[in-house]
Formats: sequence, structure tokens, C-alpha cells
Amino acid sequence: VSIDSGYLHITAREQSFGGANYTSSRIKSEGLFDFQYGKVEARIKMPVDQGIWPAFWMLGSDFQQVGWPFCGEIDIVEHVNNELKVHGTIHYDQWGHMYEGDFAYADASIFHVYGLEWDENEIRWYLDGVQYYQTNIGPTSSSREEFHTPFFFILNVAVGGNWPGNPDATTEFPATM
Repeated sequence: VSIDSGYLHITAREQSFGGANYTSSRIKSEGLFDFQYGKVEARIKMPVDQGIWPAFWMLGSDFQQVGWPFCGEIDIVEHVNNELKVHGTIHYDQWGHMYEGDFAYADASIFHVYGLEWDENEIRWYLDGVQYYQTNIGPTSSSREEFHTPFFFILNVAVGGNWPGNPDATTEFPATM
């Protein structure tokens, strides 16, 4: 993690460390800042390559006590590999892990403003000020109590995983968000 010319950089590198082939980082506000309901926006430029998974997301602040998915997860934006789309998703428990969300078409390698509006009844996702998805978390929704408690923020660049798969010979490092 570094700051250069007023920009925060989270960089994944191809280097051996602790038995792993890659290093990266995450920033989280757990125990420092959380909130319940409101508007969130961030202007982000993401790395776009096979096996790279940058994200700006939130977990329920009771994560340490109840675990995941019982704490809830709100993905403000995730990007995988070199897709020309970004994803907004919620994860929760409804007799097991459930998730729902949608995507918007975007070139994540250039700056965009990713936004989220969250209130007692809905969560709405925005790309450059244009809403592309919403979900009901109000009284008529089923098993959405996780989304009525405080959440904290996470910014990270993951390398590999079930969704993006592993980097390959085409993946360029360093990969910086």
C-alpha cells in the first residue's frame, strides 16, 4: 500500500512470500469506522488481468462474533479478470449462504465513480452516477436482517481465487488499484 501524488495504491506483486507466489494488501476500517445506512462513493481505477480480483466492499461489524455470511457482505464493486463489467452483490444467510446482485458494463482500467445508497428498505448500486441495480432489504424481504446493522469497509486486490481463477502467462504484474 502506498500513496503517490494524492492517490492511494494497492498493489499485487508476483513474488514469493510466506509460501505464496504473490503478495498484495487490503485496507479495512474494522474497529476504526463503521456505519449503518447512507451513501458511499469512491473513484477507482482497477487492474484488469487474468486472476486479478480488486474490490471495494463491506462486512458486517459483528463479523468476529457471528462469522460470514451471518454478518452480511455488501460488495460495492468487484472486478474479475479482464471482463468489461463490474459487479455489485450482497451475501447473507438464509438457511445457508445466499447472494444476489448484478453487473454494469465498464472498462475498469479507467477511473469510474462506484457508488452505493443504503437505507432501511433498499440497497442501490451506481456506476458514474447511474443506478444499475437495487435490492429490497425492507420489511417485505426475506432473511435480510444482516443489512440493518453497522458495516465496515475493505479495499483490496486479491490474486487468484474461485471466481477469477489463477494468474497465467498473460497476467502483468505489478497489478495496482
